[in-house]
Amino acid sequence: MPELPEVEALAAFLRERAVGQVVARVDVAAISVLKTFDPAVTSLAGLTVVAVQRHGKFLDLDCDGLHFVTHLARGGWLRWHDKLPKTPPRPGRGPLALRLHTASGAGFDLTEAGTKKRLAVYVVRDPLEVPGIARLGVEPLSDEFTVERLAKILESAGRAQIKGVLRDQSIVAGIGNAYSDEVLHAARLSPFHPASSLTAAEVEALHGAIMETLRDAVARSEGLAASDLKDSKRAGLRVHGRTGERCPVCGDTVREVSFADSSLQYCPTCQTGGKPLADRRLSRLLK
Repeated sequence: MPELPEVEALAAFLRERAVGQVVARVDVAAISVLKTFDPAVTSLAGLTVVAVQRHGKFLDLDCDGLHFVTHLARGGWLRWHDKLPKTPPRPGRGPLALRLHTASGAGFDLTEAGTKKRLAVYVVRDPLEVPGIARLGVEPLSDEFTVERLAKILESAGRAQIKGVLRDQSIVAGIGNAYSDEVLHAARLSPFHPASSLTAAEVEALHGAIMETLRDAVARSEGLAASDLKDSKRAGLRVHGRTGERCPVCGDTVREVSFADSSLQYCPTCQTGGKPLADRRLSRLLK
């Protein structure tokens, strides 16, 4: 799933290529992707892209005051083409969900892999009309995200596990499954650690890990083509998605805890005092 660094890189990519372009038309290949109907998606035709912004993991193209907003979800992606085919795509064919044409002939496809279709597109007059944007928490790379702000967030979360707090978009915007693993590894914290029980030193370490991890990921993504962002993300991850590999810090084996539709990765030596966390799904299979 694209998270804050990748969506920020996509926004920068589109600022270079899409801003100043006039929307010629929008072809919808999967009607389920559209989450709004007024204004109609056809209202974008003839409008100029004047700005591109990121809100958490949402991408926002401002077209003369009308906003084309998308959330790429787990399997979605944006693919830019300097020359798009003029023939409208056939609905329901392949991963293509939506195609936006510009008057120059360039544009982009929104695609989605997998069977769970969660990619979403909104056409709104104000980004805050998108429910997911309206409930976003603090942006972790903003000036508002101080150590003191994080301490209050963790105190309010009570006994909730720190992994879940970091992933909750209504608390901190933009961090997902992958970067929460990376942040907790850098902060040397167990993903199951109760949020409100962190010491002042641990809160400060966690804040530093969030800032450093996200800033490094944004820097690695800077200037990359949209097609290269996924590989860049994978290459920069130290524990997430690396079950069975050696931890680059201590050399211990990276372990995994599996859930119904996701998993987390961690290093026992760096994060849990050498103790493996219980993998509840595996435990149930062994019973």
